[in-house]
Amino acid sequence: MKTKLILSLYMALGICTVKAQTVNVSKAFADAAKQTEVLLKEVRNDTAALRKNQVSPRTVEKGKLVMVKSSDWTSGFFAGELWYLYEYTKDPKWMDLAKLYTEKIKKEQFNIGTHDLGFMMYCSFGNGYRLTGDTAYRSVIIQSAKSLSKRFNPVAGVIKSWDHQKAKWKYPVIIDNMMNLELLFEATKLTGDSTFYKIAVSHADQTLRNHFRPDYSSWHVLDYDTSTGKVTQKLTAQGYSNESAWARGQAWALYGFIMCYRETHNETYLNQAKGIAKFILNNKTTPADGIPYWDDHDPKIPNTSKDASAAAITAAALYELDAYVPNGGYKKSADHLLYSLNKFYTSKVGSNKGFILEHSTGHRPANSEIDVPINYADYYYLESLLRLKNK
Repeated sequence: MKTKLILSLYMALGICTVKAQTVNVSKAFADAAKQTEVLLKEVRNDTAALRKNQVSPRTVEKGKLVMVKSSDWTSGFFAGELWYLYEYTKDPKWMDLAKLYTEKIKKEQFNIGTHDLGFMMYCSFGNGYRLTGDTAYRSVIIQSAKSLSKRFNPVAGVIKSWDHQKAKWKYPVIIDNMMNLELLFEATKLTGDSTFYKIAVSHADQTLRNHFRPDYSSWHVLDYDTSTGKVTQKLTAQGYSNESAWARGQAWALYGFIMCYRETHNETYLNQAKGIAKFILNNKTTPADGIPYWDDHDPKIPNTSKDASAAAITAAALYELDAYVPNGGYKKSADHLLYSLNKFYTSKVGSNKGFILEHSTGHRPANSEIDVPINYADYYYLESLLRLKNK
């Protein structure tokens, strides 16, 4: 008990000397499955959410389960988690549940009001198609890519992110948007239509050109002038300041450019990913356990919230980067992150309404989802476990 108390104190101070170790993937998935059973029970008991057409569990705030409608940007992650549980266990129970929760967001394939269709539809229908070959899923992926493509501006060469706060920005593009390009790459593979591929490459090229500082850290929001294609503002919405490095944004950037290299074999993207990885892994504000604070410029460090979701995304990305740069030490770094998440950031079975990871930060400047479990952290945690298993 005394040892655990000391370890907790060290972690709070950001000086824990956790050694990189390999996670027991089988046990981690078994625990995740138990937690997901708890979460499913919570969802079924939430009759108020059903009446409001809320279809997917997102987080826990103030002790209460937060459910969201299919139009929420996080709506596809839970279905994706269920597909990952099926992929690992091969238990048809998880397939049946994955199909059920995937179907709940099907109508969003026609949603042209969001850039997040990659998250919503590819994490759900994309995994479903990959694991089942169901042609109905294929059709949804293609339609979703068509809908996302309508947000592309050829002059600026990028996909618009948000339609809100028009007084603050005209054509905002956030670093998160890199993650939605995978949907477009897949649509070209499924249809043979290179239009989707070209849009994805254009967006990636413009993001690489404009979104990064010399040290490979990324701004969160860029505002474009669609008459000239020039960037007019470089801002943040979810980070500490316009010049800070918001942790999850750096993780999105890393994952996105690794994925773009996979899909294009363009070495420029690989080099960009290596630069981003160097920034993340050498960040002096990150404590020894590897789990970053929500923003590396928060002056309250170490007395501020961490973001387990950023670590989970980064771990998944580093496992893939290791496949392309096998001597870069990326697997060791991913192992360290995943070990820390598994050892110190997982919920006790039965707690947190059934979410797997705890201590994520959603949107601290808006005082939203601070130090909570959240579905995308769980999704990328399971993805990291699967990527470790397949190493």
